[in-house]
Formats: sequence, structure tokens, C-alpha cells
Amino acid sequence: MYEKLSGLLPEARINVAHGQMPERELEHVMRDFYQQRFNILLCTTIIETGIDIPSANTIIINNAHKFGLAQLHQLRGRVGRSHHQAYAYLLTPPEEALGAQAKKRLEAIQAMEELGSGFYLAMHDLEIRGAGAVLSESQSGEMQEIGFSLYSSMLDTAIQSLKQGKEPDMQHPLGVATEINLHVPALLPEDYCHDIHERLVLYKRMANCTDNDQLDDMQRELIDRFGLLPNPARALLDCHRLRIIAKPLGITRIDASADSIQVQFIPNPPIDPLKIIQLIQSSREYSLSGQDRLKILVKIEDVNKRVMRIKELVQKLG
Repeated sequence: MYEKLSGLLPEARINVAHGQMPERELEHVMRDFYQQRFNILLCTTIIETGIDIPSANTIIINNAHKFGLAQLHQLRGRVGRSHHQAYAYLLTPPEEALGAQAKKRLEAIQAMEELGSGFYLAMHDLEIRGAGAVLSESQSGEMQEIGFSLYSSMLDTAIQSLKQGKEPDMQHPLGVATEINLHVPALLPEDYCHDIHERLVLYKRMANCTDNDQLDDMQRELIDRFGLLPNPARALLDCHRLRIIAKPLGITRIDASADSIQVQFIPNPPIDPLKIIQLIQSSREYSLSGQDRLKILVKIEDVNKRVMRIKELVQKLG
């Protein structure tokens, strides 16, 4: 390869580095490259081991289809370590000659071009190559059918149940999914956050929030990035706040219109039945609407007051 490059680029100064070289000689080559005494460093994957050369702005990876995802990610990270625009070229045989896994690896490395994408790249790598015996079919059933990320969420939910001394719920392996309907638009408007991809990322981050502190952080971030919250965005955050406080009580659905509020529970919710009976006895507003539904006949036009009333109800049941 050195001879080939020398023939193609007779004006370039080229040097070679690989793992079989004596230590002093290798150190001398790398020091010369750092000090820009030659233009092109021809080397093996030894370069992936965390070497930081700010002046290097282009890497050409030959036979990229033979590398693992983690290797490609590390090699690509050797350039672009300064303010210069960086380029990474992956050379492969024609696409029809590539295997299925090689194609997936190359697609994944092309898709991951944002800061902090290393974690998601590792997840792709895990799903492409499999996860060995610990997460294999013999240990974990059909993990490949649902993907590693969803499997991890289900496993985490089961472990939390066992830690609390409960039997994992096989009917709801991801826990109770609480649906909130305030009968008003609850979304990030297009004129508030213009990029559809960014909106999807924010929706997912909100859905993954597990407490009010995380939602407060999300609210501060939205205001900082896009300005004061419009009503639909405020309603969206209210929906997620209600979801967080309703989930531990086994509430699967809250439907709050201007005329009434209806709350639906899972079978055998973790609530003292006496509290529901006391609510019904205390006011005519409360009534049972079927075996698993509690209804409040109350007219509240203002959405914020409706949210406050739901929070009061959840507090009484909790």
C-alpha cells in the first residue's frame, strides 16, 4: 500500500506506523506526524487507541466493511479534533459484494453523525452482532424480536417489582401506561419548534421522564431554547405530570372534559377501596361508572383548574 500511494502521490511525504514496529521507532514516527514533518500517515488500526492529533483532518479507511462498528467509530474520531472541517472516507467493495451485517454496520456509522452518538452506536452494534450468552435466546427468550432497548426496559420494570416485594406483572411488562386526555391540544406546535426530528426527540425525552424534577428541567430547557411555552406545550407537560403521579395508583386513563372527569383503574389497583367509598359518600359529584371507573360530575372550563382538580383527586386516593 505504501508503494501504491507513493506512485499515486509522488509529491506527498508518506510514513508508516503499525504494531510490529519497535517502540522507539513508532514513537518517532508519531512525533514527526504530530509536528507535521510528513503529510500522510499510513497505518493499521493501532491509530484507534486514543491518539489526538488536531492537525489531522482527513481519514481514509480501506476495506471498511471488515471493521466492527466500535472500531469504525473510534477510527473516525481520530480526525476533527480541532476547529478544521474533518472528512472520513470509508472505502468498500461494490455494495452487492457486501454481507448483510457489513451493510448494517456501514448504514449505522453513516447515520450517527451527531455529538454523543457513541452510546446509540454501541446499541446498534449489540443488536447487529448479538449479545453473547448472557442475553442469548437460551437465556432471554425472544429478545431479538423486541430489540435490546425494549428488552432492557421490561427487565428493569420486573427487577423494580421484585425489589418492592411484588410479583412482576406479566400482562403489563412495561408497567401501567397511563393515558391522559384533557380535551385540549397537547403538543409542541410547529411554529414553536420548527424541526420535526427535534420535536420527536423532545416527545421521547418527556415520555421517559420519571419524576417532576426531570419535567421541570425539560420545561426550563424548552423556554431557554424556544421561548415562553404556548398553551399546547403547557398542556403537554401537564399531561406528563399527571401521568407520573397517576401511574403508582394503577390508573390507566384520565379523561377530563369541561363537563366531567373520569378515572379508569387496572384490575385490583393498589388503592384502599375505603378511600373511594368515602369519596362517593362525601359528595354527589363522585360516582362509580362501571367496576373500574370513578366519575366526577363537575363543570370546569379552565384547563389549569381541571389539572389541579385531578391532582387533588389523586392525592386523596394516594
